[in-house]
Amino acid sequence: MRTVLLFGAVACLILGTGFLQSWNSALLILNMGLISAVMALGVNLQWGLAGLFNVGVMGFVALGGLAVVLISMPPVGAAWQAGGGGILLGLVLGAATIVAAVLVWARTSGKLRGWGTAGVLLIGMVIYRMVLDPSVEAVEAVDPALAGYLGGLGLPVLLAWPVGGVLAAGAAYVIGKTALGLRSDYLAIATLGIAEIVIAILKNEDWLARGVKNVIGLPRPVPYEVDLQNDPAFVERAAGFGLDATTASTIYVKIEYGLLFAAVLIVLLVLSQLALNSPWGRMMRAIRDNETAARAMGKDVTARHLQVFILGSAICGVAGAMMTTLDGQLTPGSYQPLRYTFLIWVMVIVGGSGNNLGAVLGGFLIWFLWVQVEPMGHLLMSLITAGMADGSWLKAHLLDSVQHMRLLTMGIILLLVLRLNPRGLLPER
Repeated sequence: MRTVLLFGAVACLILGTGFLQSWNSALLILNMGLISAVMALGVNLQWGLAGLFNVGVMGFVALGGLAVVLISMPPVGAAWQAGGGGILLGLVLGAATIVAAVLVWARTSGKLRGWGTAGVLLIGMVIYRMVLDPSVEAVEAVDPALAGYLGGLGLPVLLAWPVGGVLAAGAAYVIGKTALGLRSDYLAIATLGIAEIVIAILKNEDWLARGVKNVIGLPRPVPYEVDLQNDPAFVERAAGFGLDATTASTIYVKIEYGLLFAAVLIVLLVLSQLALNSPWGRMMRAIRDNETAARAMGKDVTARHLQVFILGSAICGVAGAMMTTLDGQLTPGSYQPLRYTFLIWVMVIVGGSGNNLGAVLGGFLIWFLWVQVEPMGHLLMSLITAGMADGSWLKAHLLDSVQHMRLLTMGIILLLVLRLNPRGLLPER
């Protein structure tokens, strides 16, 4: 009953936005709430089920966004002719250098190990840069205002969603093999640093996804509003509901996005629930609660941590691909830890760590508050300052402080939940 009431309350908040503001705003909150719920599911799988403190969520979300560009955008033929082959060869040489260094380190000993590994890395890096740099310059010189990158494969954009999960899972495997041996606080520092590295690569490697120049005009899995507005049958149906074509087309597109996102969320939620209630899920909770006892029982704790770290990161990658598809553009400069790490953790903690439904509830509730707190704060400050004289420093200060209401509200909510209900709104059963 508590679960039903809380989800009903969130539904009423979104419906109230539709009645009091606009249905476009309500549907946008709903769609981003669905995406946020998917992200929260991924973090809850890592933290709530396995106790892994991953604050590199932003990096995996960004990799999901990159997958949309690599899969759905058409290839830039001139860029491939100018230096595509050289870039691929450079990347292969870079990977071969790393493999060779690992083999030298593993098969040698003493002073030869250090000097041999350093020599392989130095020589490989020089060759790698000699091959890669000229090709990158040639690619980025091809129509830099509109292209300047290799483009993608030109495939349907929906294929980018699972590919985003695979790309994030691959990065999680590499990160997990090197960082999961660290304790929780050091793991958090490592994952945050690696996420910043991912964002730095996206911002600076223009040949990959245009860097800070952004990739716009990404393909969509739903119709364009202008096409619907030019369809006489759609215009007639919209008039039957008392809507003009412009409003009806934007609402229709958002509803289609919502159905797609809801389908993904339902599938992931069902799979997460099955995993939670399976022997594997009970084993993960036993490892979370007492690693020493689990090791004594013969469980491979490190391997299980790596497994759940990959699964949770893959879910975050899928959510990142969904969000970039909804935005219609990839903007590496917009990926900030506050939005894509801190806020997701607040969703998990407030909703209920270890409870999949709690994570989904937190995703919807916290995103609604994140969007609506600022306009509500502006209304509140306007009422407070209504009786103050124009030009008053206090009035100006209070009105200027509205932009900080989001952070203040998130902090207050987090403190209240941790004080009054530390296990979240829907605690783990």
